[in-house]
Order: sequence, then C-alpha cells, then structure tokens
Amino acid sequence: MVASQAAVATATHAAPPPPADARIPMALLELELSLDGFSGSKDDFTAFIRTVADNVGGEFLFALPASGLVDDCLSIAVLRLGETEGDASPILFVCLEEEGSTIRLEHPGENTQDLKSFAESFVGVLERM
Repeated sequence: MVASQAAVATATHAAPPPPADARIPMALLELELSLDGFSGSKDDFTAFIRTVADNVGGEFLFALPASGLVDDCLSIAVLRLGETEGDASPILFVCLEEEGSTIRLEHPGENTQDLKSFAESFVGVLERM
C-alpha cells in the first residue's frame, strides 16, 4: 500500500514540460486578448480581424464561409502569426460563431488540416510575388 501511495505522489508532482518557444504563447495571448474586444456583427468581422492581425504583428491571409469545417462557425478568418527566429509562422483560424456576434481562436486540427495546407500554399504564392 505504501509503494502505490509513493507512486501517486511522484506522479502528481511531476513538472510540466517546458514550452518549445515561450514567444509563441505570449503572441497567442496578445492575439486572444485583442480578439476579446470584438463587439460587432458578421459585417464587421473581416475588418476587425484585419486590424487585430496588424496590431499583434500577424498577417490576415483570407476569410471564407465555414461551410461545416468547424462546428458552430459561420465564417473563418485565416491568420499567420508573426515569424519567430527561423521557425515557420503558425497558421491560426479565427471563427465567427453562428449567432454572428462572438469570435474564438482555433488551432488547426484534423478537420481543418486541408484548410491549413491551403493557407500554407497561399503564403508560398504571396512570398513569390
């Protein structure tokens, strides 16, 4: 019985792994705090996201109807967060929820992998121009 209690104590005190790059979480935090300021409607969505992207050093790539790619989402704005030293810029999605007045940040996942690949290709085309 004592051995299992020691194992539990050891497991509960394990430190979380350090983040790979501390700058990315700070940039994400700044982005999320900026997105909290949305008080518009679906007509204001794209202009607001463009402004936020500029303010946090990111880049607005494009916006499109969600078309079922993300649950409870009317429209998706695709952003690229500012580059970090030698690392690729992360692609992020800002979703306008179906009621049209709330937005949230989404990271690419299984359902949006094709959209992420398209966004990365889009960035490649822009960089060649």
